[in-house]
Amino acid sequence: MEQKPNNRNKWLALVTIPTQMGAIIYLFYFIGSWLDENHPSDTVYYSKILAMLGVCIAIYNVIRQVNELNKTE
Repeated sequence: MEQKPNNRNKWLALVTIPTQMGAIIYLFYFIGSWLDENHPSDTVYYSKILAMLGVCIAIYNVIRQVNELNKTE
């Protein structure tokens, strides 16, 4: 049973999505925690705000990648 090379590329793109999401969210959380340590504030929690921003960007990135995969089909 032969698989098309294009099909392998799609699976490779889908497998790397969780790693990309984790890296984006961690990067934004890391920057937020650095801001919390260096610029303390009683009312603003940079790590939480930037982690949520990272989640939104990661979800947007996943939707964009999946739409791009469907477009080339």
